[in-house]
Amino acid sequence: MAPYLTLIPAPTLEVYNFLATAGAKYGVGFWRPGSGIIHQIILENYAYPGVLLIGTDSHTPNGGGLGGICIGVGGADAVDVMAGIPWELKCPKVIGVKLTGSLSGWTSPKDVILKVAGILTVKGGTGAIVEYHGPGVDSISCTGMATICNMGAEIGATTSVFPYNHRMKKYLSKTGRADIANLADEFKDHLVPDPGCHYDQLIEINLSELKPHINGPFTPDLAHPVAEVGRVAEKEGWPVDIRVGLIGSCTNSSYEDMGRSAAVAKQALAHGLKCKSQFTITPGSEQIRATIERDGYAQVLRDVGGIVLANACGPCIGQWDRKDIKKGEKNTIVTSYNRNFTGRNDANPETHAFVTSPEIVTALAIAGTLKFNPETDYLTGKDGKKFKLEAPDADELPKAEFDPGQDTYQHPPTDSSGQHVDVSPTSQRLQLLEPFDKWDGKDLEDLQILIKVKGKCTTDHISAAGPWLKFRGHLDNISNNLLIGAINIENGKANSVRNAVTQEFGPVPDTARYYKKHGIRWVVIGDENYGEGSSREHAALEPRHLGGRAIITKSFARIHETNLKKQGLLPLTFADPADYNKIHPVDKLTIQGLKDFTPGKPLKCIIKHPNGTQETILLNHTFNETQIEWFRAGSALNRMKELQK
Repeated sequence: MAPYLTLIPAPTLEVYNFLATAGAKYGVGFWRPGSGIIHQIILENYAYPGVLLIGTDSHTPNGGGLGGICIGVGGADAVDVMAGIPWELKCPKVIGVKLTGSLSGWTSPKDVILKVAGILTVKGGTGAIVEYHGPGVDSISCTGMATICNMGAEIGATTSVFPYNHRMKKYLSKTGRADIANLADEFKDHLVPDPGCHYDQLIEINLSELKPHINGPFTPDLAHPVAEVGRVAEKEGWPVDIRVGLIGSCTNSSYEDMGRSAAVAKQALAHGLKCKSQFTITPGSEQIRATIERDGYAQVLRDVGGIVLANACGPCIGQWDRKDIKKGEKNTIVTSYNRNFTGRNDANPETHAFVTSPEIVTALAIAGTLKFNPETDYLTGKDGKKFKLEAPDADELPKAEFDPGQDTYQHPPTDSSGQHVDVSPTSQRLQLLEPFDKWDGKDLEDLQILIKVKGKCTTDHISAAGPWLKFRGHLDNISNNLLIGAINIENGKANSVRNAVTQEFGPVPDTARYYKKHGIRWVVIGDENYGEGSSREHAALEPRHLGGRAIITKSFARIHETNLKKQGLLPLTFADPADYNKIHPVDKLTIQGLKDFTPGKPLKCIIKHPNGTQETILLNHTFNETQIEWFRAGSALNRMKELQK
């Protein structure tokens, strides 16, 4: 057993026990603590060319590295599928990315998606599947393709996929699935793009010319060549000294990733150097952890100054008990993760987080500065002599078989009749859900504006991760993080909104609870691409739980919009985006037309200003007939229960 598993506190064991017993009761397999990140486990065990798979996390598209159509959804969508209800998705567009040339030197698969993110931005892939193709594909390992597909979530893509090839066959065989590889060979003509197929948008990237990239800070689409980021940082006033380098996560913890990072570390050690920055390694799975331990990579990374963390999301999702800085202290970190939103990794809004490849993170952690370009710059060894790091090289797969490590999978029992799921009524970590109230059949009159959000508002802003994740099974407790990261346009502050009754400013969750207690229904006003990032369903559950009725924005991210519908909320968009400017935080809104709520028909919104004047605007929606039934029933689960009667 991994040593850290003996340190699990009792309240966390309560949650694990709930998951284990619920899985046993309802015939669901359970990957126990220490198994790793589910996306890596999916790649190692479940994904295969041509599979259609949904998963309750936005990085489910990781499986596209094995040629699968793997799509991230909200938990309620997964409930539908498990209950035998058809899952639906608006037919996506297809963005083609043609790859020519071949990867070499310091350029890695991560640089492909960092480049694409710079081109398409965080919303450029919304409503689209990204299909990679072209002769350059064969120069990318299977796990490298998974890295690219994984981070497709950061451009808003429905999913990303690569065509089946010999690199996938090699990975399937090495992970004990040679029979699937042989079957894929038989049908390979169906697992590649059709000749002459049309793309709604086409991007071309010459891998031979692609340079190492690093994106950030604060958003994963702000792309810079590594050679230029130091100069840009100095110009923008970003800290150039790197406090921590972090590699691993579901995006970049493959055997090849760890090998390339170890190759960089070995060169530094040979010259008597260790990392100037703190350095952490997060294995993506127990299989990866055990294999890099056996093959010596983990020890090399420790020798250069690294700390190997648990097989888990870890700092990527804010599970990081960071001690080296105080909150509010301006600093820079570099990671091989997928997201770098404000405060995501360490809850510090002044942490400037950059994402890049594991080997670049390792090189920068050794140098300790963003101004270092490993392709051209020199380091000074312990003997005072200058040397340049050579481009790393490593095996894409271990020469021996993967070491599975500890067996962490719990099979469901053949007979579950005696299984019982126990949830204590006094638990602070688990809480059984109560049904949300049904629509009362009336228009929504005089909605109070809880907050008018300024700028980017991801699901991390709406429902923060990190220490809050311990309450993810307890809706009322986790609702105390509602919108605490969103910026209020009224005062430019986070977690500070005006209570319309008392006229005092206070935390967003407290204000929402006040409104709920006094029967005041409320609405949120948002900006572009509201709800981008994680598929975190709590970002939809919390506003519904605390009395919210509608979220009105310029545009939504796909998964979050569906999650809101599932919980009986109204995700609406301005017919004219400029109408965002007509609404002020002190206004009240009335939404009319709900009695005739039909697909494709806009709703009317009356803006009531404090001086007695009114304005009328139109709000669009994407509800279909089934989703309108969810709204009327109060939630998708309520509607499901109605249909069972």
